[in-house]
Amino acid sequence: MSKKLTSRTEDYSKWYNELVVKADLAENSAVRGCMVIKPYGYAIWEKMQAELDRMFKETGHQNAYFPLFVPKSLFEAEEKNAEGFAKECAIVTHYRLQADPDKPGKLRVDPEAKLEEELIVRPTSEAIIWNTYRNWIQSYRDLPILINQWANVVRWEMRTRLFLRTAEFLWQEGHTAHATKAEAIAEARLMNNVYATFAENFMAIPVVQGVKTESERFAGADETFCIEALMQDGKALQAGTSHFLGQNFAKAFDVKFANKEGKQDYVWATSWGVSTRLMGALIMTHSDDNGLVLPPSLAPNQVVIVPIYKSDEEFAAVSEVANGILKDLRVKGVTVKFDDRDTQRPGAKFAQHELQGVPLRIAIGPKDLENGTVELARRDTLTKSVVALNDLTSTVENLLKEIQDTLFKKALDFRDNHITEVNSFEEFKDVLEKKTGFISAHWDGSNETEEKIKELTKATIRCIPLEMKPEEGVCVYSGKPSKGRVLFAKAY
Repeated sequence: MSKKLTSRTEDYSKWYNELVVKADLAENSAVRGCMVIKPYGYAIWEKMQAELDRMFKETGHQNAYFPLFVPKSLFEAEEKNAEGFAKECAIVTHYRLQADPDKPGKLRVDPEAKLEEELIVRPTSEAIIWNTYRNWIQSYRDLPILINQWANVVRWEMRTRLFLRTAEFLWQEGHTAHATKAEAIAEARLMNNVYATFAENFMAIPVVQGVKTESERFAGADETFCIEALMQDGKALQAGTSHFLGQNFAKAFDVKFANKEGKQDYVWATSWGVSTRLMGALIMTHSDDNGLVLPPSLAPNQVVIVPIYKSDEEFAAVSEVANGILKDLRVKGVTVKFDDRDTQRPGAKFAQHELQGVPLRIAIGPKDLENGTVELARRDTLTKSVVALNDLTSTVENLLKEIQDTLFKKALDFRDNHITEVNSFEEFKDVLEKKTGFISAHWDGSNETEEKIKELTKATIRCIPLEMKPEEGVCVYSGKPSKGRVLFAKAY
């Protein structure tokens, strides 16, 4: 079939790119480095949004919206943040076009319409938000501020890949203000835990929670917490980050408050975010050579019903039963689609729904009506069974839960089998080349050693695990003393 994919073992990168396009998730746009998220892909993102939004609101956060444009003077107020994003910025310099006198029918930038101050298209919103918070905060009574924003951002990328790295992408960014350091650190940890819970319980992706090293930390942060996932090709993917910003942005924008003692102090801050990169994580964690494999909690359609018939009379009889099944399942909160298109044969429908990762497929024809049964196919195991109509609703409910749990267990087993402890640099390189995955190794804590290992192997320190046990040892590269193991991997 034309939809047949390159296998993962043959070319993992090509498999991924083909799958994103053929499963109708996204495609490249006319704008270099930017993507069009198609309805099926956006439906998955909407499910992610809805669950995350619920979790944010349950932890006391509210949604707001801030401008897309950041004046350059505000952007450069926090030096580390500005320096960290400077090479990725898109800048608006003019505000008007005009007819080109030298090229009839064409337009040019009006040279007289230059902005007095350039505007940065937001790569992240700390600057514009903290300039706003200055007007909102006077007293400890105004704190904490717990704000989330659903938005798009632009980070100019030269090498792009759909969902994983594009010049424009969708995300949420939380920005909170607190009266004490302890409150802000607790918030950053809380939101990292929210991300981990979402990834594991909703996306069926096991993650390691940790902190970034100084060189991998968010520009302008005192500490960056993260969740790291492992893809099927043995590469890591940073799935979310939560930053303790200290008082850096408060000092940059002069955001002070009167504390309970009446003294002026700078506000403590956090920011945290996940993006449409999660779509890439979802695809690469679960999918196979036949297409997408979606956990039921994320599938736009958890069940699809495909009618089998030869005549209008058979179609009418099958449709009556199918619509009854649809109603019964919807009452139970299951999302169902009755695929009654007459432009596609059943085999083509099966292939499409398999490619798009629909967790359960019900096929029903005249013989099934006679027997009071349906054929039920699981996408995750590609197995089929015959189920009595009377038992169908409960069977579907149980199977959807089982599929969700099975996908997580499979990904967890893979992840745990690809965390390898090493004690020498030769062993480090050997595992990286032959087995891949996370490498648990001692590190001396220096930026120099971290950079040298990256230069020699292209592996980076993904995180210092929060659950890391103190363990005296020696660094695998330098031989200097180490206080514990960190996780290295090649990464997206």
